[in-house]
Amino acid sequence: METFKCEPVPPDRPWFKFWPEGVPKSVEYPVITLHEALEEAAKKTPDKPLLIFFGKKITYRQMVDLASRFAGALSNLGLKKGDRVAVVLPNTPQFMIAYYGILKVGGIVVPVNPLYTEMELEHVLKDSGAKIVVALDMVYSRIKAVKDKTNIEHIIVTNLTEYMPALLGFIARLVKFKPPKIPPGEALQFKDLVKSPPLDKKIEIDSREDLAILMYTGGTTGVPKGAMLTHFNLAVNAVQTKLVGYVDENSISLAVLPWFHVYGMTVTMNVAPFTNCTVIVLPKFDPKMVFDAVKKYKPTHFPAVATMYIALMNHPEMPKYKEYMRSIKYCIAGAMALPVEVAKRWREITGAMIVEGYGLSEASPVTHVNPLDDLSKVKYGSIGIPLPDTDAKIMDLEKGEKEMKPGEPGELVVKGPQVGKGYWNMPEETAKTFRNGWLYTGDVAYMDEEGYFYIVDRKKDMINVGGLKVWPREVEEVIYTHPAVKMAAVVGIKDEYYGEVPKAFVVLKGEYKDKVKPEEIIEYCKGKMAKYKIPRQVEFRDELPTTIVGKVLRRKLKE
Repeated sequence: METFKCEPVPPDRPWFKFWPEGVPKSVEYPVITLHEALEEAAKKTPDKPLLIFFGKKITYRQMVDLASRFAGALSNLGLKKGDRVAVVLPNTPQFMIAYYGILKVGGIVVPVNPLYTEMELEHVLKDSGAKIVVALDMVYSRIKAVKDKTNIEHIIVTNLTEYMPALLGFIARLVKFKPPKIPPGEALQFKDLVKSPPLDKKIEIDSREDLAILMYTGGTTGVPKGAMLTHFNLAVNAVQTKLVGYVDENSISLAVLPWFHVYGMTVTMNVAPFTNCTVIVLPKFDPKMVFDAVKKYKPTHFPAVATMYIALMNHPEMPKYKEYMRSIKYCIAGAMALPVEVAKRWREITGAMIVEGYGLSEASPVTHVNPLDDLSKVKYGSIGIPLPDTDAKIMDLEKGEKEMKPGEPGELVVKGPQVGKGYWNMPEETAKTFRNGWLYTGDVAYMDEEGYFYIVDRKKDMINVGGLKVWPREVEEVIYTHPAVKMAAVVGIKDEYYGEVPKAFVVLKGEYKDKVKPEEIIEYCKGKMAKYKIPRQVEFRDELPTTIVGKVLRRKLKE
């Protein structure tokens, strides 16, 4: 098999002194497509469960067969190499079947959040130029409403219960997931298409040049942009994740992070064929579902976001499942800041090694993580050090041309083989973000003397208090140390004198509701940070608005 060796990262980078045990600094990556990686894995462990969905097991060999049959069906529908197919599904066997089937026939996967509104769906379908949509039947009416404004030729529908064990599926349909009535001939049925003959021709795909997915960013900086990621970008990041996350054939990964988000896609789905591990698949984050899955399957890896760990720790049933949670060995938190207090408490409860990592859609997504081999190397509050073959530095915020010294904040820029090709149909945005081989992340960060990186905040979230900079994350970290606080988010609000001042939105732990006043939180912050950083207002909420992944939407709070 052809392999690719990257240009080495300069050996004087300070983080190499803290490099994790047994992890190579540089790797020869297989030049392989993602569906070929699955096929290779199936040759090694054909009868091993690749995924388990509510007790239904699908082996590596079965997944290859189902994906090939779906690829054959797409080919019969006229799908050509380079055509885009939108996948509007939660984590289900159908998502994985569609994903590998589309890639095998040379198509480009466009993962889409099933909770999107008609307007959001219309933008992604139009911008990507998708010809086919694979969707949950519950989303059908929204897709149909916008179909005529897009290039969509076929809609393929499936039901959440199709791959559940028969009895469980029957009960679920009876109680909760009754399929909507779709007139005959309006949509194709997924269950019929996977009975098609397997694809009988090999589509030539250039792993390093041909796109595998268009991953639309969340739109936090305006209209969602389609990050172009090749087969090679994603394969590389799966290999890097395997190495730094100590994932191997004995690992059992809990897939709660959605696969339509690149974080979940890489760290629980794409990594599987490169490790021959087993994935426990849950269609959404639900604490009771997580507890039951942990008790039954004893997962070793549980990547998530801070809000998920918070919800589980504060759940009334956590004491009942505490011993089962000890099967979990490694937890990597991404997509948002992992408050130090949350990390410490999770480790106390579960015994798992929990660290913060970092990534972004444009980099497939993982670029940084704290070393998982030794607790003494973990710096809570830091996103850690770059992955193998990944370089990073901090550049000035004005022009991005001057490298900052350790401790000085600036824009985080990264370079590595996992960095994608740019944005779909957006040459100007591509030129602005991808410069001289470096990806400008839009995140303000600093690097300490030992080469660990710290995210200060998004450039756009900075609060300007009379000319002084306040980063929401540093205020939130202080608020999280208050014993009554379950969740916190800080935004800037208008002020006649200072222009802007911080305001905190706080969710209290259940036992503290109606027992703590907003003034007490403000008082608590005094002496723990500069006066201008202290929130002028605190508003209690029952919950905070989050993305489907669990990232707190500060812009919604600001609105």
